[in-house]
Amino acid sequence: MVDAHNLAAQFRLDGRVAIVTGASSGLGRRFAITLSQAGAAVILAARRDEKINELAAQLTSALAVQTDVRDDSQLEHLVKTTVEHFGRIDVLVNNAGIVNVAPAGDERPEDFRRVIDVNLVAPFVLAQLSASQMLAQGGGSIVNIASVLGLVGSGRIPQASYAASKGAMINLTRELAAQWATKGIRVNAIAPGWFESEMTGEMLASKSGQEWVRRSTPLGRPGAVHELDGALIFLASDASSYVTGQVLTVDGGWTAI
Repeated sequence: MVDAHNLAAQFRLDGRVAIVTGASSGLGRRFAITLSQAGAAVILAARRDEKINELAAQLTSALAVQTDVRDDSQLEHLVKTTVEHFGRIDVLVNNAGIVNVAPAGDERPEDFRRVIDVNLVAPFVLAQLSASQMLAQGGGSIVNIASVLGLVGSGRIPQASYAASKGAMINLTRELAAQWATKGIRVNAIAPGWFESEMTGEMLASKSGQEWVRRSTPLGRPGAVHELDGALIFLASDASSYVTGQVLTVDGGWTAI
Protein backbone atom coordinates (compact mmCIF):
# COMPACT_ATOMS: atom_id res chain seq x y z
CA MET A 1 0.00 0.00 0.00
CA VAL A 2 1.32 3.44 -0.92
CA ASP A 3 2.31 5.62 2.02
CA ALA A 4 0.42 8.80 1.18
CA HIS A 5 2.28 10.76 3.85
CA ASN A 6 5.68 10.00 2.35
CA LEU A 7 4.39 10.69 -1.14
CA ALA A 8 3.13 14.13 -0.12
CA ALA A 9 6.35 14.81 1.79
CA GLN A 10 8.36 14.54 -1.44
CA PHE A 11 6.69 17.72 -2.63
CA ARG A 12 7.39 19.72 0.53
CA LEU A 13 10.16 22.32 0.82
CA ASP A 14 10.26 22.76 4.58
CA GLY A 15 13.61 24.05 5.77
CA ARG A 16 14.73 24.99 2.28
CA VAL A 17 15.63 28.38 0.86
CA ALA A 18 14.52 29.58 -2.57
CA ILE A 19 15.46 32.63 -4.64
CA VAL A 20 12.91 33.92 -7.15
CA THR A 21 13.84 36.65 -9.61
CA GLY A 22 11.21 38.87 -11.15
CA ALA A 23 9.13 38.34 -8.02
CA SER A 24 7.38 41.70 -7.99
CA SER A 25 4.44 40.71 -10.20
CA GLY A 26 2.88 38.15 -12.52
CA LEU A 27 4.27 34.65 -12.65
CA GLY A 28 7.23 35.50 -10.40
CA ARG A 29 4.95 36.68 -7.63
CA ARG A 30 2.90 33.50 -7.93
CA PHE A 31 6.06 31.35 -7.89
CA ALA A 32 7.17 33.00 -4.65
CA ILE A 33 3.79 32.43 -3.00
CA THR A 34 3.71 28.79 -4.16
CA LEU A 35 7.20 28.04 -2.83
CA SER A 36 6.31 29.68 0.47
CA GLN A 37 3.15 27.60 0.77
CA ALA A 38 5.27 24.48 0.21
CA GLY A 39 7.36 25.46 3.24
CA ALA A 40 10.35 27.28 1.77
CA ALA A 41 11.89 30.50 2.95
CA VAL A 42 11.77 32.76 -0.10
CA ILE A 43 14.06 35.53 -1.27
CA LEU A 44 12.19 37.95 -3.50
CA ALA A 45 14.40 39.63 -6.08
CA ALA A 46 13.16 42.41 -8.37
CA ARG A 47 13.79 46.06 -9.21
CA ARG A 48 10.50 47.30 -7.75
CA ASP A 49 11.40 47.42 -4.08
CA GLU A 50 7.98 48.48 -2.84
CA LYS A 51 6.22 45.52 -4.45
CA ILE A 52 8.57 42.83 -3.16
CA ASN A 53 8.58 44.31 0.34
CA GLU A 54 4.80 44.26 0.31
CA LEU A 55 4.81 40.60 -0.74
CA ALA A 56 7.49 39.65 1.78
CA ALA A 57 5.27 40.96 4.58
CA GLN A 58 2.53 38.55 3.49
CA LEU A 59 4.67 35.40 3.45
CA THR A 60 5.68 33.22 6.38
CA SER A 61 9.43 33.51 5.85
CA ALA A 62 10.63 35.88 3.15
CA LEU A 63 13.24 38.51 2.43
CA ALA A 64 13.01 41.21 -0.25
CA VAL A 65 16.27 42.11 -2.00
CA GLN A 66 16.05 44.86 -4.60
CA THR A 67 17.93 43.54 -7.61
CA ASP A 68 18.53 44.58 -11.19
CA VAL A 69 19.56 41.30 -12.82
CA ARG A 70 21.51 43.17 -15.51
CA ASP A 71 24.06 44.19 -12.87
CA ASP A 72 26.44 41.36 -11.92
CA SER A 73 27.37 43.08 -8.67
CA GLN A 74 23.72 43.15 -7.63
CA LEU A 75 23.43 39.42 -8.38
CA GLU A 76 26.48 38.84 -6.20
CA HIS A 77 24.83 40.90 -3.46
CA LEU A 78 21.63 38.86 -3.82
CA VAL A 79 23.43 35.57 -3.30
CA LYS A 80 25.59 36.93 -0.48
CA THR A 81 22.57 38.39 1.32
CA THR A 82 20.64 35.13 0.96
CA VAL A 83 23.44 33.09 2.48
CA GLU A 84 24.05 35.61 5.26
CA HIS A 85 20.37 35.65 6.16
CA PHE A 86 19.36 32.01 5.68
CA GLY A 87 22.66 30.12 5.52
CA ARG A 88 22.00 28.27 2.27
CA ILE A 89 20.40 28.23 -1.20
CA ASP A 90 18.37 25.16 -2.15
CA VAL A 91 16.28 26.43 -5.05
CA LEU A 92 16.84 29.10 -7.68
CA VAL A 93 13.98 30.15 -9.95
CA ASN A 94 15.36 32.20 -12.84
CA ASN A 95 12.15 33.97 -13.79
CA ALA A 96 13.01 37.62 -14.54
CA GLY A 97 12.65 38.44 -18.20
CA ILE A 98 11.76 41.10 -20.75
CA VAL A 99 10.39 41.14 -24.29
CA ASN A 100 10.85 43.42 -27.28
CA VAL A 101 8.11 43.12 -29.89
CA ALA A 102 9.45 44.22 -33.28
CA PRO A 103 9.78 42.76 -36.77
CA ALA A 104 13.19 41.12 -37.16
CA GLY A 105 14.10 43.53 -39.93
CA ASP A 106 13.48 46.50 -37.66
CA GLU A 107 14.74 45.27 -34.28
CA ARG A 108 17.67 47.40 -33.20
CA PRO A 109 20.86 45.52 -32.23
CA GLU A 110 20.95 47.32 -28.87
CA ASP A 111 17.41 46.10 -28.09
CA PHE A 112 18.31 42.56 -29.11
CA ARG A 113 21.37 42.64 -26.81
CA ARG A 114 19.32 44.05 -23.93
CA VAL A 115 16.85 41.14 -24.12
CA ILE A 116 19.68 38.59 -24.31
CA ASP A 117 21.39 40.21 -21.31
CA VAL A 118 18.28 39.99 -19.12
CA ASN A 119 16.85 36.68 -20.34
CA LEU A 120 20.01 34.66 -20.85
CA VAL A 121 23.20 36.21 -19.48
CA ALA A 122 21.70 37.17 -16.10
CA PRO A 123 20.21 33.69 -15.46
CA PHE A 124 23.58 32.13 -16.28
CA VAL A 125 25.46 34.46 -13.92
CA LEU A 126 22.97 33.87 -11.11
CA ALA A 127 22.99 30.10 -11.69
CA GLN A 128 26.79 30.19 -11.53
CA LEU A 129 26.80 32.18 -8.30
CA SER A 130 24.07 30.06 -6.70
CA ALA A 131 25.73 26.82 -7.79
CA SER A 132 28.85 27.79 -5.88
CA GLN A 133 26.82 27.79 -2.65
CA MET A 134 24.85 24.69 -3.66
CA LEU A 135 28.10 22.80 -4.26
CA ALA A 136 29.33 23.73 -0.81
CA GLN A 137 26.19 22.40 0.84
CA GLY A 138 25.81 19.25 -1.29
CA GLY A 139 23.25 20.15 -3.95
CA GLY A 140 20.22 22.11 -5.04
CA SER A 141 17.67 22.65 -7.78
CA ILE A 142 17.69 25.35 -10.46
CA VAL A 143 14.47 26.00 -12.36
CA ASN A 144 14.78 28.23 -15.42
CA ILE A 145 11.59 29.80 -16.72
CA ALA A 146 11.78 29.46 -20.48
CA SER A 147 8.83 29.68 -22.91
CA VAL A 148 7.13 27.78 -25.69
CA LEU A 149 8.74 30.42 -27.90
CA GLY A 150 12.05 28.77 -27.06
CA LEU A 151 10.70 25.66 -28.79
CA VAL A 152 8.66 27.06 -31.68
CA GLY A 153 8.38 30.36 -33.50
CA SER A 154 5.61 32.89 -33.00
CA GLY A 155 5.45 34.82 -36.26
CA ARG A 156 2.24 36.64 -35.42
CA ILE A 157 3.91 38.49 -32.55
CA PRO A 158 7.43 39.19 -33.88
CA GLN A 159 10.02 38.96 -31.13
CA ALA A 160 13.23 37.47 -32.43
CA SER A 161 15.29 38.48 -29.41
CA TYR A 162 12.87 36.89 -26.94
CA ALA A 163 12.59 33.66 -28.93
CA ALA A 164 16.38 33.49 -29.29
CA SER A 165 16.92 34.08 -25.58
CA LYS A 166 14.44 31.41 -24.52
CA GLY A 167 15.75 28.88 -27.03
CA ALA A 168 19.24 29.47 -25.70
CA MET A 169 18.02 29.21 -22.11
CA ILE A 170 16.60 25.76 -22.86
CA ASN A 171 19.93 24.48 -24.15
CA LEU A 172 21.79 26.27 -21.35
CA THR A 173 19.55 24.29 -18.99
CA ARG A 174 20.65 21.03 -20.61
CA GLU A 175 24.33 21.98 -20.56
CA LEU A 176 24.36 23.07 -16.91
CA ALA A 177 22.44 19.93 -15.96
CA ALA A 178 25.02 17.78 -17.71
CA GLN A 179 27.96 19.58 -16.10
CA TRP A 180 26.56 19.68 -12.56
CA ALA A 181 24.66 16.39 -12.33
CA THR A 182 27.42 14.54 -10.47
CA LYS A 183 27.70 17.44 -8.04
CA GLY A 184 24.10 17.15 -6.81
CA ILE A 185 22.70 20.15 -8.66
CA ARG A 186 19.69 19.52 -10.87
CA VAL A 187 18.84 22.03 -13.59
CA ASN A 188 15.48 21.97 -15.38
CA ALA A 189 13.23 24.41 -17.20
CA ILE A 190 9.54 25.19 -17.41
CA ALA A 191 8.27 26.38 -20.78
CA PRO A 192 4.93 28.11 -20.20
CA GLY A 193 2.51 28.75 -23.02
CA TRP A 194 0.20 31.74 -22.92
CA PHE A 195 -0.43 32.89 -19.36
CA GLU A 196 -1.65 36.32 -18.31
CA SER A 197 1.22 38.49 -17.12
CA GLU A 198 2.61 41.97 -17.65
CA MET A 199 4.22 40.73 -20.86
CA THR A 200 1.07 39.20 -22.32
CA GLY A 201 -1.59 41.43 -20.75
CA GLU A 202 -2.12 43.69 -23.77
CA MET A 203 -2.28 40.79 -26.24
CA LEU A 204 -4.67 38.71 -24.12
CA ALA A 205 -6.87 41.75 -23.51
CA SER A 206 -7.64 42.08 -27.21
CA LYS A 207 -10.37 40.06 -28.90
CA SER A 208 -8.04 39.04 -31.73
CA GLY A 209 -5.38 37.90 -29.27
CA GLN A 210 -7.86 35.89 -27.25
CA GLU A 211 -9.22 34.24 -30.38
CA TRP A 212 -5.71 33.41 -31.64
CA VAL A 213 -4.87 31.67 -28.37
CA ARG A 214 -8.19 29.82 -28.28
CA ARG A 215 -7.86 28.69 -31.88
CA SER A 216 -4.21 27.60 -31.59
CA THR A 217 -4.36 25.88 -28.18
CA PRO A 218 -5.90 22.39 -28.01
CA LEU A 219 -7.33 23.17 -24.56
CA GLY A 220 -8.92 26.25 -26.09
CA ARG A 221 -7.81 28.88 -23.58
CA PRO A 222 -4.78 30.58 -22.00
CA GLY A 223 -3.41 29.13 -18.78
CA ALA A 224 -4.49 30.25 -15.33
CA VAL A 225 -1.54 31.30 -13.18
CA HIS A 226 -2.11 28.51 -10.63
CA GLU A 227 -1.65 25.93 -13.39
CA LEU A 228 2.12 26.37 -13.15
CA ASP A 229 2.19 25.58 -9.41
CA GLY A 230 2.51 21.83 -9.82
CA ALA A 231 5.30 22.02 -12.38
CA LEU A 232 7.30 24.40 -10.19
CA ILE A 233 6.95 22.39 -6.98
CA PHE A 234 7.72 19.14 -8.82
CA LEU A 235 11.00 20.48 -10.21
CA ALA A 236 12.01 22.33 -7.05
CA SER A 237 11.38 19.43 -4.69
CA ASP A 238 12.58 15.86 -4.10
CA ALA A 239 9.63 14.63 -6.17
CA SER A 240 11.88 15.18 -9.22
CA SER A 241 15.11 13.86 -7.68
CA TYR A 242 15.90 11.80 -10.82
CA VAL A 243 14.97 14.57 -13.26
CA THR A 244 17.57 16.91 -14.70
CA GLY A 245 18.18 18.64 -18.02
CA GLN A 246 14.50 18.53 -18.91
CA VAL A 247 11.99 21.05 -20.22
CA LEU A 248 8.51 20.73 -18.74
CA THR A 249 6.13 22.38 -21.20
CA VAL A 250 2.93 23.75 -19.67
CA ASP A 251 1.07 25.12 -22.66
CA GLY A 252 -2.39 23.63 -23.03
CA GLY A 253 -1.09 21.63 -26.00
CA TRP A 254 0.28 24.63 -27.95
CA THR A 255 3.44 22.77 -29.04
CA ALA A 256 1.58 19.51 -29.75
CA ILE A 257 0.11 20.72 -33.04
